[in-house]
Amino acid sequence: MGEYRSICSLLFLALLLSSTHGESPYRFYDWNVTYGDIYPLGVKQRGILINGQFPGPQIESVTNDNLIVSVFNALDEPLLISWNGVQQRRNSWQDGVYGTNCPIPPGQNFTYVLQVKDQIGSYFYFPSLALHKAAGGYGGIRILSRPRIPVPFPPPAGDFTLLAGDWFKQNHTDLKAILDGGHDLPFPDGLLINGRGSNGNTFTVDQGKTYRFRISNVGLTTSINFRIQGHKLLLVEVEGTHSLQNTYDSLDIHLGQSLSVLVTADQPPQDYIMVFSTRFTSQILTSTATLHYSNSAGSVSGAIPGGPTTQIDWSLEQARSFRRNLTASGPRPNPQGSYHYGLINVTHTMRLANSAPIINGKQRYAVNSVSFIPADTPLKLADYFKISGVFSLGSIQDSPTGGGAYLQTSVMAADFRGYAEVVFENEEDSVQSWHIDGHNFFVVGMDGGQWSPEARLRYNLRDTISRCTVQVYPKSWTAVYMPLDNVGMWNIRSENWARQYLGQQLYLRVYSPANSWRDEYPIPKNTLLCGRALGSRDQKELPPSSIQFPNVSIVIVMTNLVGIVICWNLDSKKSLENPSSKDSQENEDSLNDEDELVAQSVG
Repeated sequence: MGEYRSICSLLFLALLLSSTHGESPYRFYDWNVTYGDIYPLGVKQRGILINGQFPGPQIESVTNDNLIVSVFNALDEPLLISWNGVQQRRNSWQDGVYGTNCPIPPGQNFTYVLQVKDQIGSYFYFPSLALHKAAGGYGGIRILSRPRIPVPFPPPAGDFTLLAGDWFKQNHTDLKAILDGGHDLPFPDGLLINGRGSNGNTFTVDQGKTYRFRISNVGLTTSINFRIQGHKLLLVEVEGTHSLQNTYDSLDIHLGQSLSVLVTADQPPQDYIMVFSTRFTSQILTSTATLHYSNSAGSVSGAIPGGPTTQIDWSLEQARSFRRNLTASGPRPNPQGSYHYGLINVTHTMRLANSAPIINGKQRYAVNSVSFIPADTPLKLADYFKISGVFSLGSIQDSPTGGGAYLQTSVMAADFRGYAEVVFENEEDSVQSWHIDGHNFFVVGMDGGQWSPEARLRYNLRDTISRCTVQVYPKSWTAVYMPLDNVGMWNIRSENWARQYLGQQLYLRVYSPANSWRDEYPIPKNTLLCGRALGSRDQKELPPSSIQFPNVSIVIVMTNLVGIVICWNLDSKKSLENPSSKDSQENEDSLNDEDELVAQSVG
């Protein structure tokens, strides 16, 4: 019997090593998306709720976790959920925008399978179709560091999420009708903080302790500024990058952006005003919340602290002060500064200029004179099933043309493992905010005037911030360096939702000729088909599993089951316990050999 136990022990050891090597924990979410009455600005509106909540449930995760999100669409119209900042490594199938996914029909369910691979930080999810975002349906995403990875600040006493942004009293269908009629949106009616209007939130703190606030601008049209009466804001994280820990009186957060600050409750025990206000608007909207000391001796007193309003230079200088903490670890133990982004040769330069043309008598927005229109079939599916006539590579030039604007389903080509310089050029009088799905990029420069190649001499090639959403000031440019390290069809869009809806977006097809899981996961079996992709499932074989889980091998699962049966037969008196799953393994704590760009840049 001892020999049998030895065989069992060796077998279980082998199975444990095989099943945990590269395996990460799973978190399961069941969401029911419905309409419901909400009153964020004191007026009854039809909001989009998730499990009856507005904002929706927060997603809590740890680096490399697998997130299984089952979404039931109880609305009377199609729905998609997108994950702002989640990179979807090798997995644009789950990105949740119309260029990659067919919408979830009313009364049906779809399960998203995500992995927050090699990520930390603060993000949010939102409904991406039409103007659903104007009705709610958004929520926060936290990705914590693994326990073994050092974080460059002590654990805070609490961790709060602030989802703030402008809001309209009109229902989302009315706002969509305005845009469809060829007009821009009116000025918003107010600002919300976590789905509530002014004085609708209280955050309780203990005197002498430090707290983390994760702040996202989930609005539709305006930049915002955040400040707390009598308190300093210590910036510690910007969209997954640990920043230099500079102290600020207030911070600008542009559309779609997220960041984290530490706030120490070091003032006399009373209540203090937390303030969000709009930036670069002729009319200033303000919304407040309360920072409540648990031993408070008094209520809020004094005037609402003032903040910046229309000052561009102030905001520009603040943005330039956001730097990477080179010695801090990111999602892996190696220092963030070990990636020398400034030493990698650029293989592709893209200059993207926004504009506001009138086309066919209607207001549109464009990139390099092309105003994007959705195709009848998601671009990712058309590409996979080789459906002709849906889009054409090169349908948008990689630099401004100066010609007349026109409507087109614009897709730009890029090669996997390339290294792109993207220059966002803004000749308009309003601040722009740009987001790129599937990637983070390094903000190497921003300045006023016209960009020229000479501007490269002033790029920050050492310690700039890495993020996924960046602002471009009026009559200005912003340049970023971006590793093309994620195969897929990726949305590049304005985070001003009216501009995005009316054409200020495009798709970047990052292509690898290798048909390999190493570069991209295969199409999931549960992929929804629509448009010209209907019927394609029978023409091209899809993977056998109903839902594919990243980094899970059916062989490993079956081998474990066989091992259990063998050991049970060898010693039926010995109870078997499944070994507990552990967090990411040591092999993931060093740079992957497939990350060739990293290998190029690590000194």
